[in-house]
Amino acid sequence: MFNHLLSLLIWLPIVGAIPVLLAGSGRPNTARWIALVVAILTFVLSLYLLPMYNTADSAKQLVESHVWIASLGVHYSLAVDGISVALILLTTFVGILVIVGAWEVIQTNPHQYMAAMLVLEGLMIGVFCATDALLFYVFFEAMLIPMFILIGVWGGPRRVYATLKFFIYTFFGSIFMLVGLIYLYLKAGSFDLATLASLPLTMQEQTWLFFAFLIAFAVKVPMVPVHTWLPDAHVEAPTGGSVVLAAVMLKIGGYGFLRFSLPITPDASEAYAWVVIGLSLIAVVYIGYIALVQEDMKKLVAYSSVAHMGFVTLGIFIAFMLVRGAGNADAAKLGMQGAMVQMISHGFVSGAMFSCIGVLYDRLHTRQIKDYGGVINVMPWFGFFYVLFAMANSGMPGTSGFVGEFQVILASFQANPWIAFFAAFTLIISAAYTLYMVKRVLWGDITNPHVAEMKDINGREWLVLGAFAAGTLVLGIWPHPLVHLMDSSVTQLVTQLGNHKI
Repeated sequence: MFNHLLSLLIWLPIVGAIPVLLAGSGRPNTARWIALVVAILTFVLSLYLLPMYNTADSAKQLVESHVWIASLGVHYSLAVDGISVALILLTTFVGILVIVGAWEVIQTNPHQYMAAMLVLEGLMIGVFCATDALLFYVFFEAMLIPMFILIGVWGGPRRVYATLKFFIYTFFGSIFMLVGLIYLYLKAGSFDLATLASLPLTMQEQTWLFFAFLIAFAVKVPMVPVHTWLPDAHVEAPTGGSVVLAAVMLKIGGYGFLRFSLPITPDASEAYAWVVIGLSLIAVVYIGYIALVQEDMKKLVAYSSVAHMGFVTLGIFIAFMLVRGAGNADAAKLGMQGAMVQMISHGFVSGAMFSCIGVLYDRLHTRQIKDYGGVINVMPWFGFFYVLFAMANSGMPGTSGFVGEFQVILASFQANPWIAFFAAFTLIISAAYTLYMVKRVLWGDITNPHVAEMKDINGREWLVLGAFAAGTLVLGIWPHPLVHLMDSSVTQLVTQLGNHKI
């Protein structure tokens, strides 16, 4: 069984969605329990990646390869490195929490909701495992379908608008990636990522391919200025949809840069790294100010996600300046590690923040900050978790939000102190908009009589928020296991940055 562990992780939740659907709307609890069992089994299986993965080896491991489309030389090829393993574990961990979180909340066709979540989980795992570019593209695009359904069916009043905007933006970006992959296939005769990485390309070819990949993955991260679909998608999505979107799906954009832009177009990535760094700093600073004036809690956290994901792209591309400009491989590795830790941390913190907002919305059916106030007087345990996650979102030491950002800032300082200054400035801005929201929601006197009737979190909500809190604190206090897991893979990536194709 473990010889095909990656395939099992991909297809177990997808196939497991079938009996969930067959349970039908007449047996909602049966559908929920089947979905939960499948999600737990997937998570338990993903834990086997840890003993099976050799952290000292930077090569791809647990390789599976089967002929898929013989006439095109396309293979069903899977493998993982330390970065993939970390992201798969995050995906399966969040998969359980979104099922539990929606247990009593989703009353309309819960079997279809749970099935869509399971299919989405399997497709996201497929993205992190695929080593064939066409297979990656298939998983990358197929993810749109269950998310489209989740927002379009169980979303808010403007769900159709948000769903179409989300689909058009992401599909538009993907077209450029497909064109780039077709060009590479015609040149190399293969979709194998390792073959494409070793393919000699002129600077002109690399430039066109770099921007094709940049558009595709910038939309997914999302980066400024193609970020406007995200706040609308988050506001209209059900809580579980927002959690998955923020915790996992956004990471696929950063992951795409690592698998395509850096190894296939290294010279163009170096030449145009300033573009990505500039857009990342705009996201870090400017988007923070936009978040500061939001009155909708979900929209505020959505803009916060754009700002925090700016640290991911900043850490990835600052490494080029350090390796090729300053010749400082150690600092480049620090920045790359910071970007990877930030991806995992953001999965915990953003997922937790959206879960907290979902708890409030389930009770009062509003996300407007002005409708709350004094919540901690009636929901003290909720207040504890909300403050904890707000501190993590602000980058407080001792939480996961601090580790990755601090690493990226340290690396940025060695590349250019001004870049580090603007990157560090976000700690002030994020504290401003996050704590300002917490102040207005939790503290003060109760002015809305409906707030006085709110009940504190129940056992199910305790489980979800407690799990996110554990991840946030463990990674913040003891990040070594995660850093060690990804160390050889990050070292290999930094080494590749020094390779020239021209």
